[in-house]
Amino acid sequence: MAKMYTPAMAKLDKKRSRSRSAQRPSSPAREAWIRLKRNRLAVVGMVILAILILTAIFADVIAPYGIDEQNYTDALQGPSLHHLFGTDNYGRDIFSRVVYGTRISLPIGLICVFIAYLFGGVLGALAAFYGGKADMIIMRILDIFQSIPPMLMAIAIAASLGTGVVNLVIAISVSTMPARARIVRAAILSVKNSDYVESARCIGAGSRRQLLKYMLPNALGPILTNITFSIATAILTVSSMSYLGLGIAAPTPEWGSMLSAGRSFIRTAPHILIFPGAAIMITVLALNLFGDGLRDALDPRLK
Repeated sequence: MAKMYTPAMAKLDKKRSRSRSAQRPSSPAREAWIRLKRNRLAVVGMVILAILILTAIFADVIAPYGIDEQNYTDALQGPSLHHLFGTDNYGRDIFSRVVYGTRISLPIGLICVFIAYLFGGVLGALAAFYGGKADMIIMRILDIFQSIPPMLMAIAIAASLGTGVVNLVIAISVSTMPARARIVRAAILSVKNSDYVESARCIGAGSRRQLLKYMLPNALGPILTNITFSIATAILTVSSMSYLGLGIAAPTPEWGSMLSAGRSFIRTAPHILIFPGAAIMITVLALNLFGDGLRDALDPRLK
């Protein structure tokens, strides 16, 4: 006797089919994102970074005063309702200048890391892929540059080229390029002899296809993790160079130059230094928290 297909059975089958369709296919990127969201400190870092990015985008709306708007009658005032972070020795609103400084420090840090990885990453990838004499020549040349401390090299380049945003970006990018090349080289070497690369080589995949389609995508984990820390280091370097007078010159509201301009008032008006320094600290902390969480999320041993 045939079984009856009851309405209850139809309802149960419909519910099962709906649950199957709701399930998304698993992927390494999705699993990494789930692990990243479970890391509370990484989420805190992402939220802070999102706030900083929005601050940079909408600085014109957020800042209540202009960056060069001076009022000598309000000079060296402490934090108040009219001036949340107080004023400097020219009567300029420090909160507005810190907000506009986000537009300078974050983009410069990103550009420096991008350029360093663009050139250094290409050299490191080529050295790892071809090996032999190519690896030896490329890495020995980079070793010569890396024997000089990056900060000292950046100071030397900036001193020879002069102050300015372009010269500062060149100085930081060139000084950090050897370290970025080593990161990419190590990441490519870790996947160079994998089974899927050997399979691609056996089916006749060219060198460019092997490197761009099979090696680089599977080596992105440590590279992406290092990028977040590199941005934090670049922001610190930009601020340090500006503090020394070799970066972005006043009256541009860069956090390091603001610290340099206010160092003579550290006893009488410490708020001039506290708030730009806090902006640097919070930005670097957020990048480090996000970088730690990204490293844990991309670690295959944590799956």
